[in-house]
Amino acid sequence: MTYIHQTITDLKRTSPSQCEFFQAVEEVLESIEPLLESVPRYKKQAIIQRMVEPERQIMFRVPWMDDNGDIQVNKGYRIEFNSALGPYKGGLRFHPSVNASIIKFLGFEQIFKNALTGLPIGGGKGGANFDPKGRSDAEIMRFCQSFMTELYRHIGPTTDVPAGDIGVGAREIGYMFGQYKRITGRYEGVLTGKSLLWGGSLARKEATGYGAVYFAKYMLEARGDSLKGKTCLVSGAGNVATYAIEKLYHLGAIPVSCSDSRGTIYHEKGIDLDLLKDIKEVRRKSLKEYIETHSDAQYISVADYPEDGHAVWRFKADAAFPCATQNELCVSDAKALLENGCTLVTEGANMPSTQEAVDTFIEAKIAFGPGKAANAGGVATSQLEMAQNASMQNWSFEQVDAKLKDIMKHVFNIANDTAAEFGQPGNLVFGANIAGFKRVAEAMIEQGAV
Repeated sequence: MTYIHQTITDLKRTSPSQCEFFQAVEEVLESIEPLLESVPRYKKQAIIQRMVEPERQIMFRVPWMDDNGDIQVNKGYRIEFNSALGPYKGGLRFHPSVNASIIKFLGFEQIFKNALTGLPIGGGKGGANFDPKGRSDAEIMRFCQSFMTELYRHIGPTTDVPAGDIGVGAREIGYMFGQYKRITGRYEGVLTGKSLLWGGSLARKEATGYGAVYFAKYMLEARGDSLKGKTCLVSGAGNVATYAIEKLYHLGAIPVSCSDSRGTIYHEKGIDLDLLKDIKEVRRKSLKEYIETHSDAQYISVADYPEDGHAVWRFKADAAFPCATQNELCVSDAKALLENGCTLVTEGANMPSTQEAVDTFIEAKIAFGPGKAANAGGVATSQLEMAQNASMQNWSFEQVDAKLKDIMKHVFNIANDTAAEFGQPGNLVFGANIAGFKRVAEAMIEQGAV
């Protein structure tokens, strides 16, 4: 049994039944094997054994009262995975699917994503199995206050700085920040994704979606191509998907789809961005309402999806942007995309493609941007928010957007250059994993056996 396989076997024994976490670990470790063979000190220093174990795992109950006066209880998490490069940084996810495996996979991915940005931030993640859908603002406020009543003791502006994720937007961040301030008596940049009224950053809401499209732009430029005129499939209807669609329009592309938990919209003329924002950001309704305004659009209910995949990936297009959630794009979806002429896939979500789908894209030698590189724009702009908070400054949208472009260019270049250095030109999965791992591993060695 190889060194890497032994590590994975030991991990499965000590952390059983965490399949999403194992998937993320195996994908990284198997691709860095050439680096481990060429740098013996990584084995001597037990770097991978230390890297796959979080520095701290915090799990807690979250009791709160619903509008009927009944007590509800959810489970909360914060996984502080690796602080070699700086304070733990990573979002909070409120979704019924949240469990220890999901949070650990997200936290593990965050280590390398944050490292690729070149910024001084470590990796962490958190959340709860609470579903904000269908809950009143008062219920969401009470839940957020209870959640922060436990979390506050573990976070701080130079310790651990959470942000938002699925189910956690400016509203939830606001309720949590208010409770943190009330408990601690401190007004500090302990959360990112805040309102512009009280310490938030311009372009933060747009950053992950914009960043994914910038990454796609750089991938195509390296191949002598551009996004202009390309038909693009996008999944999701949250911040990432919405602002990926917006930036695709800015660069002359035609985004023709979006999706939510109930179904998919396909609009051959191009998604009506203003209507999408109204449905999801203002009214918080189902995408099915889209076809009430656009009879020429097609709505596919989840019940009518193909048995072996997702409806959104079955349309003809030049490019695909999975921006919803993990493992939403399977191998049959990947084959359908390739058969329909897709030559670029950029992951706006975290690990949205299964390993078999990723292997299919790499084998086809299309432009493939893995999530840990392509969606780094969100956390990068969160760090820019931290910098503004620390210096008590507010930067313009144009300043933040320019920094975001530079960071995404850096992420692409380091992944692309590293892939070429190790004999895998164009394989950005390989390049991103090795480049991120090297930066964290070297910092860990310099800081000793901690």
